[in-house]
Amino acid sequence: MLSARISVLVSGGGTNLQALLDAQESGIIKSGKIVQVIASRSDAYALERARKAGVRADVVAFRDCADPAEFERKILKLLEEERAEIVVLAGFMHILSADFVRHYRGRMVNVHPSLIPAFCGKGFYGLKVHEAALAAGVKVTGATVHIVDAVPDGGPILKQKAVDILPGDTPQTLQRRVMEQAEWQILPEAVEELCQHIELLLPDFGVRGNRYPGRGIILGTTPEGRAALAYFIMGRSPSSRARIFERSGDSLIIKLLDAAKKLDDPSLILYAPVRVMNGQTIITNGDQTDTVYDTMKAGGTFEEALRTREFEPDPPHFTPRISGLILSDGAYRLNILKADSAGNPLGGAKQNCERQFFEYAPRRGFGRLIHTYERDGNPLPSFSGEPRVVELPNDIDEFANGLWDALDPENKVSLYVRFLSQGGKFEDRLFNKYGEEK
Repeated sequence: MLSARISVLVSGGGTNLQALLDAQESGIIKSGKIVQVIASRSDAYALERARKAGVRADVVAFRDCADPAEFERKILKLLEEERAEIVVLAGFMHILSADFVRHYRGRMVNVHPSLIPAFCGKGFYGLKVHEAALAAGVKVTGATVHIVDAVPDGGPILKQKAVDILPGDTPQTLQRRVMEQAEWQILPEAVEELCQHIELLLPDFGVRGNRYPGRGIILGTTPEGRAALAYFIMGRSPSSRARIFERSGDSLIIKLLDAAKKLDDPSLILYAPVRVMNGQTIITNGDQTDTVYDTMKAGGTFEEALRTREFEPDPPHFTPRISGLILSDGAYRLNILKADSAGNPLGGAKQNCERQFFEYAPRRGFGRLIHTYERDGNPLPSFSGEPRVVELPNDIDEFANGLWDALDPENKVSLYVRFLSQGGKFEDRLFNKYGEEK
């Protein structure tokens, strides 16, 4: 059974964190595990609660960050290190940006001490919520667990529980009763239900759960009709991991982090994955990008260019060469050059090259994924069958962040995503695990 990895963000004493830890111990939370607590203050007692429970405890002090963007970048880095799948805001006293929330769309929850939509939104936190309820003279208050989105306290409601306001209540007594009778009950219940559905919530794009798909290309069309492409690389060896993607005009290139490093065959790991020729974008996993570009420039075709090339000469894997071509209207082609399965996969006699070409008309909201290796192994088995169908969103950040998060965290190296518009214009995103995100 899948056990979802839960990270909890806190700012103070951590009473809601303790409720989650207790619920995990008692079996209320059984489909997930709290693996990390991140505090925005170094003196937050929640950190001690985490340590006592044997949970990783990190600090990203808000006051030590130059701005909110740096604060969020540091938190995201820690969440990625721990491969967090669900994020719980439990007394976290900071409003997170829309860009941050996108990374955990549908998988980030918050507990708020009122019955939303009453006494919520910017400025309503802690005792201020209970002071407002008492000032308004309401007879009932309570707590709400909701999904976090870009609007403070505005995401979909998961659970609510009412609590009576009693004569003589103060903000402090009301706060304690709301915690005991509502927050500490519904927060663990909501987290457990979210954990049970985590497989449906995690972005997939055809790669989640595959430890080593190798290098991959996704081409397709967004629901709004924009052509979309993605290219990613994985790495297990030091040489493969010591690389970054870098923009070069309308092209994408791969560079070594150590420019002085000597390579036996640099063409296998250093090349231009993306180039543009007459409004057509070429995407490949090797120096065949240049072969396609030069052939098309001379009046030839995508297919003619790739009939002059073969798979990579790296026995025993014989890594396939994968290539794609996409037009701004979303029509695209994919190709794979791989060792014939009837040949000798362990070397010896020269391998026959199997060339497969695929052509697709635009289909809004969908694309196709092709990658070099079917899965991890020794030797690595080549991709087989037709390129997989994947669903594409309209939001480039949703696509880019979702795909980056879905790639195996240990082996992923770099990702590039581009959405095309008519006239040669495009919007792009770039991720480097071992360099700066751009």
